[in-house]
Amino acid sequence: MSRIERIGDATLYLGDCREILPTLGKVDAVVTDPPYGIDYGKRMKGKGDGAGGLDANRWKDYGEFTWDEQRPSREVFDAIRAAAPIQIIWGGNYFTDYLPPTMQWLIWDKCQRDFSLADFEVAWSSQQAASRIFDYSRPQALRDGREHPTQKPVALMVWCLERLPASAKVILDPFAGSGTTGVACAKLGREFIGIEREPTYFDIACKRIAEAQKQGDFLRDAPRPKAIQEQMTI
Repeated sequence: MSRIERIGDATLYLGDCREILPTLGKVDAVVTDPPYGIDYGKRMKGKGDGAGGLDANRWKDYGEFTWDEQRPSREVFDAIRAAAPIQIIWGGNYFTDYLPPTMQWLIWDKCQRDFSLADFEVAWSSQQAASRIFDYSRPQALRDGREHPTQKPVALMVWCLERLPASAKVILDPFAGSGTTGVACAKLGREFIGIEREPTYFDIACKRIAEAQKQGDFLRDAPRPKAIQEQMTI
C-alpha cells in the first residue's frame, strides 16, 4: 500500500487488493468488475486516433496491455466473498469455477445486435433473488467518457446499488479502475471503499469521485421506481 486518499465518504487505496483486503474490516456489500483473463488489453493495441483519443469506431488505445492477461486467483475471490455478506461481480460468467450457483444474475443489455462487441454483459450476484436486466445502449454508455478500457456506465452501477438492500451502506470495490462504483455511491449517498493498483487509474478515480461528491448525492432522496421499492423490502 503506497497511498490512501479520503474524499468525503470515500476512501481509496492505491495498492494490490491481495495485500489490502486482509487489513480491512467487514463491509455491507462488494460491487466490482475484476479482470476477466481474456487478454482484452492487447485487443486495444493500435486502436484510437493516435493522439490518445477515440477513432471513428469509438475505439481507444489505453497504452498498457497486460492488465487482463490473467484473472484473479481463487484466493482473491474467497477474500472478496469473506469481506461482505453480499457481492455483485461483473464478468461472473468467467468465474463460475470460483463462485457457487446462484439464483440472481444481473444482465446489462447494450441494446445492440451483431456488433463486434458482446450484446450483453453478466454479473454474478450472491443474492437469492430474481434475475434482472438493465437496458442501456452503448452510445448512452459512451457519454460517461472512456477513461478505462472496461469502464462500466455510471447508470449501470447506480442500478446495481439499487438492487442491494437499504441496509447496505458501505460498498467495497477491490478493482476500482476509474472509480465508477465510487461515483455511483456518491450519487446515492453510500460510503465507498475502493482499491486500485494502477496509479494512473487511481488518480482518475479520485478525480471522478471528488467531482461526483461536489455535485451532491442528488439521487439518494429521489423517488425509487415501484419495482425497486418492492425488491428492497424482500
